[in-house]
Amino acid sequence: MKKTTKIIMSLILIVGLSSCGVNKAWVFNQNQNTTQVQLGRNNFKQVSQVSGSAEVSYVLIFGSANKKQLYATAYADMLKNAELNAGSRSLTNVLTEEHIGGVPPFYYKRTVTVSARLIEFTE
Repeated sequence: MKKTTKIIMSLILIVGLSSCGVNKAWVFNQNQNTTQVQLGRNNFKQVSQVSGSAEVSYVLIFGSANKKQLYATAYADMLKNAELNAGSRSLTNVLTEEHIGGVPPFYYKRTVTVSARLIEFTE
């Protein structure tokens, strides 16, 4: 009986201390501009896929940034990488992904990645 109790407790301890992660992704438009673009003809080309990311670590549920600040930092990083001043360019299909990993509540790391397709208008 003692041996099985030790084995069960050891398994619970191993499972409890193992690292795990959770992912989720959102597809929504964070751009509140009201620019109208006519895509009735082939007047644009896809230049590239751009992304930006930000991460924060929490120890005993205390961290340095909240979720909104983390998203804003990742979005600003994506805009910096997009080089929108290089021509008549726009970002489409903005995707926000969030990954949470670690050993909660002792330590965990939240990473937010924002990516989009960069298109350039030819006419």
